[in-house]
Amino acid sequence: MLLVQHDLQTALAQALEALMPGASAKAVLEYPKVAAHGDWAITAAMQLAKPLKRNPREVAESLRLSLLDSNAAKRWVQAIEIAGPGFINIRLTPDAQQQVLREVLRSGPDFGRQAPHGQRLLVEFVSANPTGPLHVGHGRQAALGDAICNLFDIQGWSVHREFYYNDAGVQIHTLAVSTQCRAKGLSPGDAAWPENAYNGDYIADIARDFLAKTTVTADDRSFTANGNVDDLDNIRDFAVAYLRREQDLDLQAFQVKFDHYYLESSLYTDGRVDKAVASLNASGHTYEQDGALWLRSTDFGDDKDRVMRKSDGSYTYFVPDVAYHLAKWERGFTKVINIQGTDHHGTIARVRAGLQAASQQQGLAIPQGYPDYVLHTMVRVMRGGEEVKISKRAGSYVTLRDLIEWTSKDAVRFFLLSRKPDTEYVFDVDLALAQNNDNPVFYVQYAHARICSVLATWGESSGLTPASLADADVSALNTPAALSLLRVLARYPDMLQQACADFAPHDVSFYLRELAAAYHSYYDAERILVDEPLVRQARVALVAATAQVLHNGLAVLGVSAPTRM
Repeated sequence: MLLVQHDLQTALAQALEALMPGASAKAVLEYPKVAAHGDWAITAAMQLAKPLKRNPREVAESLRLSLLDSNAAKRWVQAIEIAGPGFINIRLTPDAQQQVLREVLRSGPDFGRQAPHGQRLLVEFVSANPTGPLHVGHGRQAALGDAICNLFDIQGWSVHREFYYNDAGVQIHTLAVSTQCRAKGLSPGDAAWPENAYNGDYIADIARDFLAKTTVTADDRSFTANGNVDDLDNIRDFAVAYLRREQDLDLQAFQVKFDHYYLESSLYTDGRVDKAVASLNASGHTYEQDGALWLRSTDFGDDKDRVMRKSDGSYTYFVPDVAYHLAKWERGFTKVINIQGTDHHGTIARVRAGLQAASQQQGLAIPQGYPDYVLHTMVRVMRGGEEVKISKRAGSYVTLRDLIEWTSKDAVRFFLLSRKPDTEYVFDVDLALAQNNDNPVFYVQYAHARICSVLATWGESSGLTPASLADADVSALNTPAALSLLRVLARYPDMLQQACADFAPHDVSFYLRELAAAYHSYYDAERILVDEPLVRQARVALVAATAQVLHNGLAVLGVSAPTRM
């Protein structure tokens, strides 16, 4: 189908160029919103009508005739029709629609993948402060970030996964004090227990291991406790290492890996924060007022100016963010995506303003929209018809590991990627455990397993493998049910490209459910392992290609494709 699309798009570009020089850029084939309207739609006639000073249907008729005269149309097109104000609908021949099977079976796991183009991308996600276990909101962020990385990787980008965390500041001090109190025998509710201390059972676990002088090892650090309850610095470093290890265990259970962990403290020790502040001052976009240093971020479209350095001499949190993103740019990442909660919405304008001020002063040419952001809402968890708000382990929220243990890694990933990031989501534990068609991950995985069962039966009787079907005669796939499934398969590469452009892995989950539904409908309409050899071979090729695309799409989401259920 990629060959068919290329041929027709080339023919369309030539027809447009002949109609109006420079119009070939509008040679776009779109999928009709209603499948009955055809296989592809062209809207260029309506776009060109005004500059050509012609009726759009007249322009459409000119394009239709030019296309019909092309070799591509003669080879692949069954009919070209004009509808409405000037839509051009293309109906392909069965042979053209069947081409996708050869492409899928020849490419296998690489179907939909683009060749590397050398561009680099950094995606920062999860980035949880090491003050407690990862909650389900972090889980949504992990699923989003990992899937977006997979989408860009498939589109040929060189992808770098990064975890940024605050290993200093008020929250880390609270963590250290909370652990110290536990180590001294205090508990939540005691008169001497600090009001703002962390109350989860995990604090008691950290204190116990600290007293035992345990060594903990995380992906980015290792630390041994000295057991001295009066050594707050040692307690702090041990608690951070302990919780970094806990986060690693959560991420391992979720099968998410990072290329680099970036410490906020390094921005200060390496002098990057001071350098960023000096650059902003030199840019002429700062001023002193009320004992504080301000960034005139309104110069760059922000709704008000922002404090950089408070009157007590400490920096506000967006200053190290600016320094961090300058470091990303200096490392050669001209494309950056940050996955964060919607509570970070107010940060975007001030960080971009700071980057623009520093960019002007240093001549860095950082684009105005740098970095990109994907913001997500939090997740509510329902179990047994009631909302679950508290985890005994965490003290105040449901952890990611709780959710994985209650259901599965596959269910958590698929469910958290089944909606747009900025929409509210309710995770229904009971639904995630249900083995029926109401459970979307079960529905998709069952389609794959169902096909694998058919392929196993066919392979045992024929002694062949699906790979041998790449050049099979599939002309028998000309029924409405088969052609409907072929149309869905053919959309996979374009769907991936658009999902990547829109930072929208939920589009993949939508597509997989549509593909599973198309397969289940096909299975109900036509028996696959029929007696007629050519028909059986063609139908096996069709379902083998469907299984491959289901497998590929699930891999984008980080979800397994079981062969039996």
